[in-house]
Amino acid sequence: MHCMQAFSIFRYRRHKMRLDKYLKVSRLIKRRTVANEACDAGRVLINDRPAKASANVKAGDIITIQFGNKEVKVEVLDVQETVRKEEAKELFRYLT
Repeated sequence: MHCMQAFSIFRYRRHKMRLDKYLKVSRLIKRRTVANEACDAGRVLINDRPAKASANVKAGDIITIQFGNKEVKVEVLDVQETVRKEEAKELFRYLT
């Protein structure tokens, strides 16, 4: 098997991640501890259900985050362990 094929198979096999880690990697929330606190306070929903920091996130999920009086709603497009800052916005798309 070619090296790049092996890499791409590995990349797509990983299809879920803890919510708090996803929020940090995607840069929707800058720090994982802040993501944990938001989940504990009930300000983060996955598919319209309150979610704990340990909940699994996968492509297709809808995440809603309450920031004060502002609500951010995104659809998860991809789940990756790490991404460069410029590529983080490719992990989700904003919904209105």
